[in-house]
Amino acid sequence: MGDKYDTLWQNVVAQIKTFDNIDGSQIDAFFSRLQVQAFSEGFLMLTADTEFIKKWIESHYMAVIKRALEDLYHVPFNIAIEVDPSSQTQIATAPAPAPTPAPAPKPAAQPAPRPAATPAPAPAAQPASNSDGEFMDTVASGYTFENFVIGTSNRMAYSMAVAVAETPGQPHLNPLFIYGKSGLGKTHLLRSIQNYVHHSYPNLSTVYVDTMELVNDYTDAAMSKSNKSFAQFKQRYETADVLLIDDVQGLQNKKETLNMVFQILNRMIDQGKQVVLSADRAPKNIDIDERYKSRFNMGGTCDIQPPELETKIGIIRSYIEECKRTGSDDFTISPEVQEYIAQNSSSNIRELKSAVTKVIFTLRNGDKNDISVNEASKLLADHFSGGAMKKLSIADIQSAVERYYNVSHAELVGRKRSANITYARQIAIYLCRTMIDIPFNSIGSEFNRDHSTIMYSYRSVEEKVKESREVNEELEILRQMILDQ
Repeated sequence: MGDKYDTLWQNVVAQIKTFDNIDGSQIDAFFSRLQVQAFSEGFLMLTADTEFIKKWIESHYMAVIKRALEDLYHVPFNIAIEVDPSSQTQIATAPAPAPTPAPAPKPAAQPAPRPAATPAPAPAAQPASNSDGEFMDTVASGYTFENFVIGTSNRMAYSMAVAVAETPGQPHLNPLFIYGKSGLGKTHLLRSIQNYVHHSYPNLSTVYVDTMELVNDYTDAAMSKSNKSFAQFKQRYETADVLLIDDVQGLQNKKETLNMVFQILNRMIDQGKQVVLSADRAPKNIDIDERYKSRFNMGGTCDIQPPELETKIGIIRSYIEECKRTGSDDFTISPEVQEYIAQNSSSNIRELKSAVTKVIFTLRNGDKNDISVNEASKLLADHFSGGAMKKLSIADIQSAVERYYNVSHAELVGRKRSANITYARQIAIYLCRTMIDIPFNSIGSEFNRDHSTIMYSYRSVEEKVKESREVNEELEILRQMILDQ
């Protein structure tokens, strides 16, 4: 019966892929995690390998499965889905993990059902926190596996991240190391793991930290020359059940901090706690001692490649739906315009979303609710990175901003906080982030600001872009100035 059921399910999946507004890569990713256990006229029973997959299919795909079955067999169907952990497909070429989580101070026997809805984000003005028991910022709480668009370029990284979130501490995925260029979704996956664990394992604590924040924490503890400060530094991270460290390439040339992090990671992994790391390059290409590279490679290591066209279109479609949910207006961006944006954008997902935001802003502030490809090409003529933009530097952007707002370079990167200088600085930071494929900490080093300040500045302008015609006009002028230099 196995082969017969496999063929049956392949036919159902193929039928679903013929439907409009269906992302084939999403279907492959989720439906490969299902198996047919029973079939008769009008009834289908499936098993999923985890509760997460079961809930996700029930919430998002039951209607299309029923529609496909009725198209194929011409009778209405009832569908039942149960969880069978023994059917789980292994992600890495390593021994199968036990069906219960690896030892941890406070493990749950099986992942709890994921809430049907994405957790409501905290108000933007609320302070961010990296640990459980407190609110994370708006952006962090919005990162989930559900809104991560899966494609060929990122499917392995996504699968490993889900496996870690569902069962933290599996030896063959500890640590999990995800690497790839800036803007491809590494932070999204780390935050998704954190959110999933937070809601599915409420008795496990998680800590997410960017490497620059980690370095600053260690530096503060070292400068205090207090054993208590060092103890507090170590306690913050070692007491976590899941520790997620972003951009670990920032540990290059930070010998003392790296050694301390190495001690923390060893202790946590030995205790069965989960560690997840990300970087913009593979461990072998990080300029650190070989023993650290070896530790980074001991678990699961995978990369995220630039998204292919289908994945870009999926990201655009998902982002449009997100914008529609958060706004009260209605608008249409045709598949042709979506494809135009996908074909002309770089691999940086931020640039992709920025282009869509510009189109949506134009529609919301005009008299039309749709836009043609010709109109979109004129609107986005100077938006996409390419040609001269690939040669841009932070200094180019700073120079144009300084001329436009009549501020000196010393004022732009200095400590003055008057309104006009602060605004010019935030605009420059936003342009650096959107026009150059570069992480926050690299921008921060050119503005004499820490990672969190750069991130705050970027998000402040990002919010203004959605609402203010004046800000959009200023940004267009500045982009042209920068390209014409």
